[in-house]
Amino acid sequence: MLFSWKRWDYGFGKHSTEEKGDKVNIGIIGCGNMGGGMARQLVTAGLNPICYDSDANTLDKVRSAGARVAASMSALVQSVDVLILSLPKAAIVEEVMHSIAAHIQPQTIVLDTSTSEPATSQAMSSMAIQRGYQFVDGPVSGGPAAANAGTMTMLLGGDSDAIESLKPVLEILTAKTVVVGNSGAGHAAKIANNMLCAANLVLVAEAVRLGEAAGVKAADLLEGINAGSGRSGVSEVNFPKWVLNDAFDSGFTMGLMRKDVGLALALAESSGVDLPGFTPIAERWIKDSKEIPDTADFNEITKLQR
Repeated sequence: MLFSWKRWDYGFGKHSTEEKGDKVNIGIIGCGNMGGGMARQLVTAGLNPICYDSDANTLDKVRSAGARVAASMSALVQSVDVLILSLPKAAIVEEVMHSIAAHIQPQTIVLDTSTSEPATSQAMSSMAIQRGYQFVDGPVSGGPAAANAGTMTMLLGGDSDAIESLKPVLEILTAKTVVVGNSGAGHAAKIANNMLCAANLVLVAEAVRLGEAAGVKAADLLEGINAGSGRSGVSEVNFPKWVLNDAFDSGFTMGLMRKDVGLALALAESSGVDLPGFTPIAERWIKDSKEIPDTADFNEITKLQR
């Protein structure tokens, strides 16, 4: 194990700790909707995280929530044992990691919760090992609401000892974790998951349209589907919570899902995998929905079917 959590008595439930000496210091780079939610959960648990974001207003929000704020990324990483990344895309993950690599202390664990790419995680893991720390990919599902509630699902890829060391932090941030393999596996699994979510939004919308044409109300149709083998997270959660009521306020944007659809296509191309079923659906996201802006809620793709 890279470092010991025996300094903590972690026996009082998900959101409480009793201090036994110095706490392990946790830092977060990227404190927007997801990173900010994680920072609040750590504050609630009494862990006093230190945060950095390039946006001053974002930093003000996490400071108001009780987190410490670092003057720079390099200053932050010199004082933490666990570094959480919550960044927009793989290119930024790579840029940030190269800029701070020389300042990361030995034995540190970097947990990348961004939606990145397997190849980036593998490259960052190799660099980390050479420099004496560990890089774990841990992309998350559940959106900002789950980040703020500590109920995210995290898919983990990387060194098993490093992942074991992270368990006390993961218990605070997540409701479920799944170790899917070595470095890069977490991001590959997240891309596959989001690929299915994107496809299911289009397909469930078509099923609703078909049912309505046959005289079945959408809510009744979904109740039937959700009792059968065709159910999915989209039919059980997205449609009742954000689509049928026209709320469209999930906190996850069209732009982000378009990016994830592109990641799936890129991974398929680099892996030599043909996706004849998904590719036409990807076209709907990337080309056919141009009238829906990137800032709109991603569930609004269903409007093309209604």
